[in-house]
Amino acid sequence: MGRSTRSVPGRDADHVEPPGTHASNTGWAGELRAAVGCAVLLLALLLVIDTAAGSLNAPRVVLWTSLSVLLFVVLYPARVTAGEGWLASRRLWRERRVHTDRLVAVRWSDGVAQRLVLRDMDGGRVELDPHVLIDNPQLWRLVDAGARASLGRGTLLCGATALKQLSRRIDGETAQTVFKVSGLE
Repeated sequence: MGRSTRSVPGRDADHVEPPGTHASNTGWAGELRAAVGCAVLLLALLLVIDTAAGSLNAPRVVLWTSLSVLLFVVLYPARVTAGEGWLASRRLWRERRVHTDRLVAVRWSDGVAQRLVLRDMDGGRVELDPHVLIDNPQLWRLVDAGARASLGRGTLLCGATALKQLSRRIDGETAQTVFKVSGLE
């Protein structure tokens, strides 16, 4: 499923998506609504509690609003988009891009939340939640095709194991989904 893109002259001129097949994470809009909902709910609860306590004033409203905006910024989901030979992750203020057909490294990052880190020959680096690829098969196919091209060219020096682990995980999740849908679980 390809989607067409329109570019506005002078706006995002250096981020125009190349022609071809495109895919993006389908759950992004729902995650964005959840981030907005959490921030608004926090603000409402803080204002109600402060009003009930009789201590609501202008500086506290500014404080609670700032806290809610901070929560929204932290929860804002990355918009992941892929095409033939590229992957982009757009956050609130910045977009990061890699050429998946020129990858040099793919690795798992250490930390509380598991992340997949991709680096290309041009120094591009994208860090993303592997669930984005698991939940969006079209996105995974485009990334996998680019990574296979990198392996074939010999540019992917580090990361074949991480890609195999992710591929097995996606295959397992897909099989579970097929079993659930068909009633064979």
